[in-house]
Amino acid sequence: MSKLKFRVPNTYLLIFSLLIIIAALTWIIPGGQYERTNINGREVVVQNSFKYIDNNPQGFFAIFIAPLKGFVEAAVIIGFVLIVGGAFNILAKTDAINSLIHKLAKAHSSSKLLQKMFIPVLLIMFSLGGATFGMNEEIIPFVLIIVPICLALGYDSIVGVAIPLIGAHIGFASAFLNPFNVGIAQGIAEVPLFSGIGYRVISWAVSTAVAIIFLMWYVKKITANPEKSAVFKEDAERRLLLKNESTNGNENILSIKHKIVLLTFALSLILLVIGVVQFKWFIEEIAAMFFIMGILTGIIGGLKSDEIIKSFVDGAKDLVGTALIIALARATLVISRDGQIIDTLLYKLSPFVQSSSPIFASQKMFLVQAVINFFVHSGSGQAALTMPIMAPLSDLAGVSRQTAILAFQFGEYTNIIIPTSAVTMGALSMARVPWEKWAKVVLPLMFILFILGIILLIPPNLMGWQ
Repeated sequence: MSKLKFRVPNTYLLIFSLLIIIAALTWIIPGGQYERTNINGREVVVQNSFKYIDNNPQGFFAIFIAPLKGFVEAAVIIGFVLIVGGAFNILAKTDAINSLIHKLAKAHSSSKLLQKMFIPVLLIMFSLGGATFGMNEEIIPFVLIIVPICLALGYDSIVGVAIPLIGAHIGFASAFLNPFNVGIAQGIAEVPLFSGIGYRVISWAVSTAVAIIFLMWYVKKITANPEKSAVFKEDAERRLLLKNESTNGNENILSIKHKIVLLTFALSLILLVIGVVQFKWFIEEIAAMFFIMGILTGIIGGLKSDEIIKSFVDGAKDLVGTALIIALARATLVISRDGQIIDTLLYKLSPFVQSSSPIFASQKMFLVQAVINFFVHSGSGQAALTMPIMAPLSDLAGVSRQTAILAFQFGEYTNIIIPTSAVTMGALSMARVPWEKWAKVVLPLMFILFILGIILLIPPNLMGWQ
């Protein structure tokens, strides 16, 4: 008797199915709206201002309009992805990256220390980025460089995308100096800016350690049996392609020209960090920097002008699929917002927080924030939407506002897996890792992080964390 095997639909079909489901919910969930006010340049929800409004169900035509609206609203991210893709393809054409990968692979195979420290060191770096300056969209360029390196080192594409994606999201969700979630949430909740940093650092360290242990366990599993990798077949083809793209017999030679190209690339990454931290750069400035980096590395690498242009166009063209996925992911937010159901969901979920125990109340806040994060996965946007409600609710439940902010942060653990996040879906698409295969691998990690969040919310209530 043959077994029926459930097959998860591909990423495009999956997100489009979500669009249909959310559109259907707009016919069931009544419309609702909170009043907003502007405080220190931030639009926040006014407590106790919720009111039901006329329903705005999203019909058949709206479902097909939403992707275009999503494309428009995510235009900056999409443009960023295309420019970065073009710039990195110019860098790849210089063969400097191929030479570096071969050198790293050789060093990795002969050094036990490098084998043990490669993943932990890189993941900690990305986690620190998320915990301090709110690294999020900035991970996208790193996907293009870390995935090929991981393939050359004998890992798989999932490890390559997990290092920047899980690292940054773990850091973001357990941040201690991130102005985009901790800073804004504390400002709205009227808590001293970046106070409570001691316990947040502990939460960050524990969360990051859990992510490292999980990823190292996964690496050990696929190293022992490569066929256990969810992307084994896809990676076999990619390794062959990478091998064919290597220079003819010179891939092991890291020439002076290659070193100057790589130095230019390294300086660009340093400039990225300085720009984001010191000068508050965002996507536009970072995109411009990578545009310049692509042109410079092409010239230094000895490419002709028409080769630089063709490489840029080809690189951008390869990421059109990624652009469509980002647009579809943003369309899910468009549908739920146009259907006026986001505020209603927040209003209906808020009473769920009430509990006889502050510990249970804070843990339920964590659950509510995780649900809201499915629809609003911007740290600053979610803080502006939920903290005006959660801060007073925490007072009534006997939960300190500092703890309520931590519960809000932990809700962002789900950014690692939710298919409505444009950054997550864009990074997976750039790594050519189907969402359904990614979800299969990281689902155990999400369960662990869920339990971890529940546990980490207990000590603040016991010690009266303020």
